[in-house]
Amino acid sequence: MKAAEVRSLTLDQIDDEVLKLKKEGFNLRFQRATGQLENTARVRQARRDIARLKTIAAQKRAGTEPAVKAAPEKKAKAGGKKKSAKAKK
Repeated sequence: MKAAEVRSLTLDQIDDEVLKLKKEGFNLRFQRATGQLENTARVRQARRDIARLKTIAAQKRAGTEPAVKAAPEKKAKAGGKKKSAKAKK
């Protein structure tokens, strides 16, 4: 879940999502222990999602939400390859 999506949720929705992810993490740990876990990266992803949700919830409760910044535009590179100052002999 991306931070922009989380910021659009209410505190109650964030708390519900944290609870859901904690249950998922619990189930993933059991799957890993029994050797049934196929996507091992999901454990890490769930843990980081929980941290992201808790961080944004704390910011909302404190009233210190950062302003959402627009993504910077990528500049097109002018020209092609630069030639070396030293010519090969």
